[in-house]
Amino acid sequence: MDFRHNPHILHVEFNPINDFLEDNETNSTAGERNSLTCVQILIPQELFLALGLISLVENILVVLAIIKNRNLHSPMYYFICCLAVSDMLVSVSNVVETIFMLLNDYGLLDVHPGMLRYLDNVIDVMICSSVVSSLSFLCTIAADRYITIFYALRYHSIMTTQRAVTIIVLVWLASITSSILFILYHTDNAVIVCLVTFFCTTLVFNAVLYMHMFVLAHVHSRRIVVFHKSRRPSTSMKGAITLTILLGVFILCWGPFFLHLILILTCPANPTCNCFFRNFNLFLILIICNSLIDPLIYAYRSQELRKTLQELVLCSWCFGV
Repeated sequence: MDFRHNPHILHVEFNPINDFLEDNETNSTAGERNSLTCVQILIPQELFLALGLISLVENILVVLAIIKNRNLHSPMYYFICCLAVSDMLVSVSNVVETIFMLLNDYGLLDVHPGMLRYLDNVIDVMICSSVVSSLSFLCTIAADRYITIFYALRYHSIMTTQRAVTIIVLVWLASITSSILFILYHTDNAVIVCLVTFFCTTLVFNAVLYMHMFVLAHVHSRRIVVFHKSRRPSTSMKGAITLTILLGVFILCWGPFFLHLILILTCPANPTCNCFFRNFNLFLILIICNSLIDPLIYAYRSQELRKTLQELVLCSWCFGV
């Protein structure tokens, strides 16, 4: 279970990668000896736990705020709520695993190896579900903003609450099912290929959608400025900017992890690649940071959500006092 102390084993035990690395342990060791200048950043488990707890609290507040405020009961915020739940999966899995690791390090826990394997599989499913669902909801939100901008008059007839709920259910079913299949067929490198392909496909989809969205929305905004003599950006444009920031943060935080997967397939025994592998814990911290940063973006870009979050925090503080 103590994956963070072993640079050859992934913390989030994507089993095909572990098996592959174990089969090439000799080559990896030789690669390390030939790359003495590699810098390995050691990250304490307490930092994982602290960031995971902060992220968990933040995303819970976002979900509660959207549930509480009726003004936020719209398809876009339903999708954002689901994105927050996806981030919570990362936080929960990280907190649970870190607690087990700390208890094990201090000799306070004696768990059967079979139980650890079962826990690893559950954590794998949670992490994998988070990846697939996060990318899926980013695409869904992008599509929702696209409809808002270019089909504004028909938006409420196109994106009804019933359709939004159906999309949410389908995304979660697909995410959980694919994650379970990934774990069941962990010995096949096709699992990594599927994850990387899905990541690249969703990025291309979002990039094309956003480029078209911004070009035409910019033209539309200029017409509004000329006609109404107003320089305030439209709500749709603000929403598109917010989601572009979310996508950018996601790429920055998850990119190193997917690069890690690509290098596992392309150059597992290369000394330079092994240098990269040794800092896997740093990539995990970035993933947790993504879960931590997303709620801050929601709060900063949405005045309504920010106000509701402030009310929740103040009520919790007063109740605690």
